[in-house]
Formats: sequence, structure tokens, C-alpha cells
Amino acid sequence: MKDWSDRYAARAQGMGASEIRELLKLLDQPDIISFAGGIPDPALFPRAEIAEAHARILNDPVKAGAALQYSASEGYLPLREWIVGHMVSRGVACAPDNVLITNGSQQALDFIAKLMVDPGDTVLVSRPTYLGALQAFNAYQPAYDLLPGPDNNRSAESYRGGSAKLKLGYAMPEFQNPTGLSLDLAQRRRLVEDADALDLVLIEDAAYEQLRYDGEPQPCLLALDAERAGGIDLARTLYCGTFSKTIVPALRLGWIVGPKAVIQKLVLVKQAGDLHSGTLNQMVMHEVASRLLRDQVARICDVYRKRRDAMLDALKHSMPQGVTWTHPEGGMFIWVTLPPEVDGAELLRRSIAEARVAFVPGAAFHADRSGRNTLRLNFSLASEATITEGIGRLGRLLKAS
Repeated sequence: MKDWSDRYAARAQGMGASEIRELLKLLDQPDIISFAGGIPDPALFPRAEIAEAHARILNDPVKAGAALQYSASEGYLPLREWIVGHMVSRGVACAPDNVLITNGSQQALDFIAKLMVDPGDTVLVSRPTYLGALQAFNAYQPAYDLLPGPDNNRSAESYRGGSAKLKLGYAMPEFQNPTGLSLDLAQRRRLVEDADALDLVLIEDAAYEQLRYDGEPQPCLLALDAERAGGIDLARTLYCGTFSKTIVPALRLGWIVGPKAVIQKLVLVKQAGDLHSGTLNQMVMHEVASRLLRDQVARICDVYRKRRDAMLDALKHSMPQGVTWTHPEGGMFIWVTLPPEVDGAELLRRSIAEARVAFVPGAAFHADRSGRNTLRLNFSLASEATITEGIGRLGRLLKAS
């Protein structure tokens, strides 16, 4: 086989396989209990409503002609108008020109990094942080540093005087992947203030924002930023939303909301990347979201809340001393910290071989590959009985170590 390594661009060195994507292949093995992927339960997808929306559109000659044709790179206007209404409910006054439709929020992260990051620029991230964000950013060869937050004592002043060119800050303020934790109002305000002091573009990843089971909703970072700056077009925050966790992932639809000047540039990135997101998918999503999103969110939250509670209860009764975990108010994940001498990757190898239980080792969520004694558990896909069984197996394996 020909060696292609000398033909790749230098940025290809930062590309690597997703450990989560590889672990998802285990779902095909029926005896594996998987807590690995951030996978919605397909039993909760609104299949009938999606089928009906497709039929309504495709049986109408005018709508079908539009749905099956090329369309605007910005996205289907009625869907962008619906997103404007949704963002207004989150405290963000905006217009359709502030919205770009993307192929999921993962494409949004890639496009923002492509637009903003030069090789060597510094991106500030939490430790741990979302693995998919690191993958999106890595292709543009950034350096990484720690985002100021509740788990560290970094302040805006601590970055001054250094040679690093700070460019982006990436935050998931609601039910963070992988920890499940959220920022309170004071922490959100401080983060917006720090971004302003550092002249930092702030990416707000709101993928899990609507999956709240306890507690009161908090304003999003973009709302706080726009209020502080005097309007969305004076803000420095780019909000990334998605329908994948609430409606269905397969239609691959997300969005970016931000200042018009940035959205206009991102539209050019979109044009060069894939022209536009699928028009039929956008029209279907508009019909489904506008008709049933509130009821759909209530339905999935009721199910996922029970599964979260089952996992927290199983951890309490199954884990040996020295193991701790987070208690998220929403989302899909619980973050487990093992004793310092336990390596999560080695535990995964043993767990698959001996207990037939899969999870994601925590080092994958650290830009510097630290956190080796941590792991992420997903509770959205497995039933309550399966969660109890799987956590019990994992606890017995740890006790026997």
C-alpha cells in the first residue's frame, strides 16, 4: 500500500479517531451494556410526526419542489425565524440574519474554528471538556490553555504578560459533556466578563440546554453578553444549538446565533463547505419543532430523569470507597473519579473483557490527556434495570481490583 503520510497537510497531524465513535461499535454486540456514547433513546424519537411531515411536504408540488432543490446557505427562512423565537424565549433578541443553520452543532464548532483559529493561537477550554470540540479545533493546530471557571483559580489577569495569542474560549454552561455540571448565574457573569477582559470570542455550546430535570433555568451566556454589550451585534458570544438531543440526530441540524458580521463570514465558510444543509431536512424539522418541541422535551426529560436517578442510586450502592461522582441536574452524563492509582483506559479493557460493560475513559476529554483516573457514564440510552445491572457489574470489578 502506498505511503500517503508525506502528502497530507501539516494540520492532518491533529486529526485522530474519536474514542467515543470507536466505542459505539460495541453497541452491535448484544451482550455489552454500554454507557459509552451520548446517545438519545430511539424509542423516544417522534417517528410518526417526522413521517407525516415528510408526506405533507412531498405531496405538495410547490413545497416538494423547494424541498428537493438547492437553497440558501443561511438556511430555510421559516426555520431560522422559529429559532429567533426560541432564542427570544432564552432572553436573546435577534433576527434571522443572526442565525446560520448547520449540519449539527459539530459542524458549527468546526466552522467557527476554521474562521477564527490560526496555527499556534490559544483556545481556552475546561478540563475536562467535550471531546468533539477538541477534535474540531485540533485540525486548525491551536495551543490549549485553561478556561477560567469554578474548578480553577484562573483569572483574566493571570493571562496577561504572556506570549500566547488568545483567540477562542469554549464553554458548555448547561450540563457539560462530560461532567454533567452547570455554571450558576455568578459563574456565567464572570465568564462573560473574563472573555471581554481578554478580548476573547466565546463559544457557547448549548447541546444539552433543554434536558433539565431539576433546578431553575439560568440565562444563556449570549443573553448575558448581549445585555452587557448593548445588543447581539455588539456581543462576542457565538451560541451553538442543536435538534439532535431533543428531536432526532439523523436529520443533522444545528444552528449558530451571533453578531450579523460573524454570521455573514460563517455563511461563506458554509458555502465553501457544503453549500447548505439539506432543505428537505430543514423543512421537516421546522414542521416538527414548531408543532411539538415542548411536549417532546417534557417526554424525554421524564424518561431521562428516571434513568439518571437509577444510575445515581446504583453508584451509591455499588461503588467502593474512594470513588466519587457528579450529581447533574440534567443532560446525559455522570462523571466518575476513581482512586488515583486506577487507570480508566485499563479499567475499560478489563470491564469489556470481564464485566461486558463499556464507558469512556476520562483522558479523552483532556487536551493534555490528563485525568486518567476518571471516566464518563451515559444514562440516556439504557433502561433503569440495565443501568442497575451494569453499574453493579462495574462496582464488583472495581472492588475486586
